[in-house]
Amino acid sequence: MSRGLKTIIGITAVVLLNLLLLIAMGDNGLIELSRLRDRQQAIVKQNETLAQENVNLYRNISRLRHDLIYIENVARNELGMVGKNDLILILPGGASKKNG
Repeated sequence: MSRGLKTIIGITAVVLLNLLLLIAMGDNGLIELSRLRDRQQAIVKQNETLAQENVNLYRNISRLRHDLIYIENVARNELGMVGKNDLILILPGGASKKNG
C-alpha cells in the first residue's frame, strides 16, 4: 500500500469513528432517544394512573349524587354525623382516647 492510500484509509476511519460517536452521543443521538423513550413510558404509566383515578372519582361523584345509602355512609364515617334515631353513648374518658 502506498502512503497516500494509508492516509486516506486513516482519515476515513477517523471520520467514521467521529460519525459513530455523534450518532450515539449527539444531541439527538441514540442515548437521547433511549432517555426519551423511558420518559414516554413513565408519562404513559402516569396517564393510565390518572385515567383510573378519574374513573374512580366519576363513580364516587355519581354515587354521591344518587345513592342515599352511600351518602349516609360517608356522612357517618367521614363526617362523624349520627342519624336521627341513633343512640349516642358517652363513655368516661372516651374523649381523651379519641383525641389522643
